[in-house]
Amino acid sequence: QVPMVESGGGSVQVGGSLRLSCTASGFLRKGDCMGWFRQAPGQRREEIAGIDSHGATTYAGDVKGRFTISKDNVTNILYLQMNNLKPEDAAQYYCAADICFNLQSWLRMALNYGEDYWGKGTLVTISS
Repeated sequence: QVPMVESGGGSVQVGGSLRLSCTASGFLRKGDCMGWFRQAPGQRREEIAGIDSHGATTYAGDVKGRFTISKDNVTNILYLQMNNLKPEDAAQYYCAADICFNLQSWLRMALNYGEDYWGKGTLVTISS
């Protein structure tokens, strides 16, 4: 597990866009997968997008077509471009990175990481 630092959150109107960034505060390995997660108040953390070391991506159903995950392979910064934001997208957003062999399996497993792993996250609020 690689500690990460998230940024880029803010308040936007319904239908607006935001781009989140995530920087590793530790050493990223060649086989690392990276992913975005979010947690709304009173809800469990959920996985929303992931990218593996080959650039393959996966998305949760409710963000597919609206969100795009990408990674700068030079700087190792992870991005999440969020378009057409909806009220239900309001949440604290987190990122994670770890060695993985199957991206979708890792995204589900990462939900079990202890609270001491997760960074502060970045808050996204949506106004109508």
